[in-house]
Amino acid sequence: MAHVGQLFTIECEDAEFTAYCDPTPAGLPDMVRNGCAPKRGYGDIDAMLKAEKFDLLMIGSPNFMHLGHLRAALKSDTPRIFAEKPVVISEAETMEFLGLLRDHGGHQRVIVGLVLRYSPLFVALRKSLNAGQLGDVVSIEACEHIAPYHGSFFMRDWRRNSKLSGGFMLEKCCHDLDLYQAVAGARPMQIASFGGRKSYVPANVPARRPDYLNDMAPRWGGIDEAFASDGDIIDYQTAIVNYENGVNLCFHTNLNVPDEFRRFAVMGTKGMAEGDFIRNYYRVHDSRTGKALVKNDAVVPGGAGHYGADEAMARDLAEHFRSGTALPVTVLDALEAGLTALKMDEARLKGQVVELRQTWAEFDSYGQSARKVA
Repeated sequence: MAHVGQLFTIECEDAEFTAYCDPTPAGLPDMVRNGCAPKRGYGDIDAMLKAEKFDLLMIGSPNFMHLGHLRAALKSDTPRIFAEKPVVISEAETMEFLGLLRDHGGHQRVIVGLVLRYSPLFVALRKSLNAGQLGDVVSIEACEHIAPYHGSFFMRDWRRNSKLSGGFMLEKCCHDLDLYQAVAGARPMQIASFGGRKSYVPANVPARRPDYLNDMAPRWGGIDEAFASDGDIIDYQTAIVNYENGVNLCFHTNLNVPDEFRRFAVMGTKGMAEGDFIRNYYRVHDSRTGKALVKNDAVVPGGAGHYGADEAMARDLAEHFRSGTALPVTVLDALEAGLTALKMDEARLKGQVVELRQTWAEFDSYGQSARKVA
């Protein structure tokens, strides 16, 4: 959140961080370092909302706190709210939040930080889809794999506990699930999933502390034990999704990959698109001729945050606030991606295919979605 705030102040020179709420306050040092320190601090959100008037309230608290903070913000007179992903951490919270949106101004009040929608690689993929280079999307293979320095961070940070984070698939992979649901152009209707924890277990405790444990320090609620922690999140998982229009997705994640990658292959009736956010390439080939229609091995310049998405999101947000231009992702998209992640874990835990038709019927009953179950 501190990084987003820093970039936002660069794009909006008149932006001013007037107050923050954090009883710890755990995130304040990062805000100070990034030059966006608020003038006043509060330990209670209701007290802050009573004392302050905001044009925009940004919520970057741990996931399990989001709903309470969103509830307070929506019931206040704050016109716009920016919520970090994931918006909420359970199906029940999703439905409660939809009710709050219905009763307090609608989903247009809330902006969501699904930053990869702004990434140059995803923009290139959307351009190919819109140009008809792929034809109709048929199937998608995708993954998000992270190296031990990052995987061990999850095992030591507060995110290690599903009751706080909502689980790894929701906390980390909701970005990816949102992207590929947008590519599919439909909601998931059936999900199967398998996975568990094999790498970060006591039997694998290294004889000597690995250097990578020093690369990302755990934050609020953190511990210094990656292999025998009290966390319950997975360290590998595979899911198969069947969308309402018949498009299929196979998605794989692993938290112990020494040469990490985050890639996709989108297969259509006319062509195939391949890309990797980390290895920084994008290619499109025609199915009939095999000809390369796009070949870009340097999608993003070096040093850009979240593969160039952070800077792009800050620019788009600034323009949105100035002139009302549409953003590429809505809070409803985020809620749908979040439910997809949660149902992946439900399918994994139950060991069976999970059907979502009833879930979407309840989702739509709050009157916030333009997309209805057929």
